[in-house]
Amino acid sequence: MGENINKEHQQKKRFRKKKKARVVRSVLLTAAFLMIFVLSFGGYKTYAYINGAPELDEQELNLPQSSTIYDAEGNKMRDIIGKEHRKMVSFEDIPEHVVNAFIAVEDVRYWEHNGVDIKRIGGAIVANIQEGFGAEGASTITQQVVKNMLLEPEKTLKRKVQEAYLAVELEKTYSKEEILEMYLNKIYFGQGAYGVATAAQTYFNKSLDELTTAEAALLAGLPQRPSGYDPYKHPDLASDRRATVLSLMEQHGFITEQERKEAEAVSIEDSIVEQTSTTTTNDAFIDQVINDLKKEGIPEEALYSGGLKIYTTLDQQAQKIVDEALTTDAAVTYPDDQFRAGISLIDTQTGAIRAIGGNRQSGKDDVQKGFNYATQLTRSPGSTIKPILDYAPGIEKKKWSTNKQFIDEELELNGKEFSNWNDEFQGSVSIREALQWSYNIPAIKAFMEVGGEEAQAFAEKLGISIDETYPAYAIGGFKTGISPLELSGAYAAFGSGGDFHEPFSVKKVVYPNGKELELASEPERVMSKGTAYMITDMLRTVVDEGTGMQANVNGLDVAGKTGTTSVDEEIKGDGTSDAWFSGYTTNYTAAVWTGYDKTTRETYIHKKDDDIAKLLFQHIMSNVSKGKETAPFEKPESVVELKIDKKTGLRANSATPSSDIIKELYFKGEEPKKAIVPEPKIEEKPKEKPKPEKETEPKKDPEPKKDQESKKKPKKEPEPKKAPVEENETESEPASTKEQKSTDEPEEPKEPEENQDNGTEPPVDQNEGESNSEPEQSDSESGSSEDSDPADETGQTEEEQPAEEQNGNSDAGNEEGSGASENDGGATDDGNQDNNGETSDNGSGATEEEGSNNATNNENEETESSQSSATEGEDSTNDGSGTVNDSANETEATKEPAESEKKKQ
Repeated sequence: MGENINKEHQQKKRFRKKKKARVVRSVLLTAAFLMIFVLSFGGYKTYAYINGAPELDEQELNLPQSSTIYDAEGNKMRDIIGKEHRKMVSFEDIPEHVVNAFIAVEDVRYWEHNGVDIKRIGGAIVANIQEGFGAEGASTITQQVVKNMLLEPEKTLKRKVQEAYLAVELEKTYSKEEILEMYLNKIYFGQGAYGVATAAQTYFNKSLDELTTAEAALLAGLPQRPSGYDPYKHPDLASDRRATVLSLMEQHGFITEQERKEAEAVSIEDSIVEQTSTTTTNDAFIDQVINDLKKEGIPEEALYSGGLKIYTTLDQQAQKIVDEALTTDAAVTYPDDQFRAGISLIDTQTGAIRAIGGNRQSGKDDVQKGFNYATQLTRSPGSTIKPILDYAPGIEKKKWSTNKQFIDEELELNGKEFSNWNDEFQGSVSIREALQWSYNIPAIKAFMEVGGEEAQAFAEKLGISIDETYPAYAIGGFKTGISPLELSGAYAAFGSGGDFHEPFSVKKVVYPNGKELELASEPERVMSKGTAYMITDMLRTVVDEGTGMQANVNGLDVAGKTGTTSVDEEIKGDGTSDAWFSGYTTNYTAAVWTGYDKTTRETYIHKKDDDIAKLLFQHIMSNVSKGKETAPFEKPESVVELKIDKKTGLRANSATPSSDIIKELYFKGEEPKKAIVPEPKIEEKPKEKPKPEKETEPKKDPEPKKDQESKKKPKKEPEPKKAPVEENETESEPASTKEQKSTDEPEEPKEPEENQDNGTEPPVDQNEGESNSEPEQSDSESGSSEDSDPADETGQTEEEQPAEEQNGNSDAGNEEGSGASENDGGATDDGNQDNNGETSDNGSGATEEEGSNNATNNENEETESSQSSATEGEDSTNDGSGTVNDSANETEATKEPAESEKKKQ
């Protein structure tokens, strides 16, 4: 204890220091300023810094200065410390063992130096050289008094020079005892307590003279990090800090080893009194303010005693809505008291934090828990990561459309089998549909096609740091998770049109001297507006008609994504470990997490409760948006919305059934081909053939036969039509396999895709007519190429189907290149294969066998046909040239009759 120290000896040392010769003082001052000169890189800067130092103000030195917090509208919220928490005490009333505890841990040579500790400066210089400026402080107690009461708290050379100068000046004006009295009455101890006397009352309900060595050591350890060493929130950390102080007290001879051991044996929980103060609804937000100020180099003690004016981003009404949603049943009915939730609400356009829901507990319970689930949580994000890690990088780097196709099928990677939440596979699906219903396999394939490194780099630009990437990360299976605040920051980048703002809680800080420090985050362009809008539009689908429908808000343009993580296999139950929802409007972005501290057989999210995150989002977003104009998301000029035939992947035309039309987004210049619009039906001529032709056939038998041969061959499927098929054989396979890729992978070479698209598309329209020359007016530029290409490949349609089926079957299981082979198999399985057996729209209306039989029947009829029939045949195959059997027109002659015969069938 303190009585063991020779009090008389200590007092003699104190007064001896005041009587030291001026020469010693001058030497110390010279050494101090020499060191400052070196650190300042020149005497001129040193002089300028000293000349700009403030005057010593007795009022400021003796009165604590609370910092004041203002909300986003500039309204005063509160002083951080209430006036009732200020109890002054004179130095004579402070017990020696209490003084010794502070001296041991803060400034062991306090009674010896003149305001600046040369030895301590030397140690700090070494640390700063090795670890960077600001790594270790050299401030004495005298310097801390100056810094906290007179100077800005930023770690700069200017402040350090002024701090050293004013410390020396302070020691000239005041005694050591007076300076120590200022220090012990002014510093902040946490829990709203200014000064050591107030702290003793707050933590132990004792006066200073009643404190034990263990209690004095606990108090002495708090000022360095009042919230970090708070014994109510962090008893283990507080115990470690107390042990450090006790060890230093023993080391410097203030206590014995036995006294140290006895003090360390006292439990923190047993020594402090029950907490009586309660937190406010803003405490979770204040925690974030402290963290943001620390990042800017402003220490925590300055927040409580620096007289700062802190202008925050807090929306008090939004904070009230969030707190009520968490602590009452206004939004949902929670299953039990152990159920946790964390909510982050930020401004979509600026990243300003509007509200933080850190915990479901309030008041005393919240203080004791001391954990902020909105900012400190690190849990796997589940499927909410898919837009960030899987699809947005592909859209940004590879120009995917929202109709980009992947095969949803069984998948095994590195011995691990992946599946969807419903244990079903859908075949070929677009990334829109994959997001809408949160399918895992397409997400993994998209991630693999983009590449882990590319996906990782993209996520980091959105504030999501990932040390490593595996396929499991594509569906949110993180080793180290993320917080709702981080997730909301990333999603806001989509809602803002591609600009990322790091979420921030403080707009600016105004110092007592009038200086302002601006702290709002600056925007950083992380993706194109087109990418941001495509993700947003797909996430609209999730909310409008997908897994996120319960988060929809009537009257608001909302986009968002659900996410869950599975429970461990040993937990036998139908439920999840984590349930997320993150979504946004043009005004607000919110991320909600729900779950338990630890997932066990007793504590996991049951199926009936996994919608709570969506319901919380819906409640908060609808209420904070009341009375505010919320603009819809705007499509940028770089993106076009097209009507697509979902069976072919090409643009729909007037003949496409409405049930087959979907709307998808494409980058300009990456649009798919337009299907040919058929001419009005002209099948009257073929229908009139049989009756009149048979009556006139005998009249001109010889010559018509010759002409009939030329007409007959193009019409017959068995002989003449095989030649064109062989001629284009090399194109028939790509035509099938590339059909989807052309619409979804515009980054691949386009010319083969265009040809191949045309090779597969025209059969869709053959039932309607034979003209290939009239595209819709809005797409005339693409129609010109389609006028010729589809006609060249019409004849191979009947041969093409078996090859397409074969190709689709082989590609469906091929994991390599999820953009090409996967899409091919999907297109065959989902679109062509089923329909081909029913109609001729997909190019399989008549098989070769049927074509051969039809050709035979037609040949018998044609043999008996008349001259008028031959003439009519000439007209239909002439193409305007007047030549019937010209070899250049053989292909045209082959196609048109064949098409007519198909229509008859």
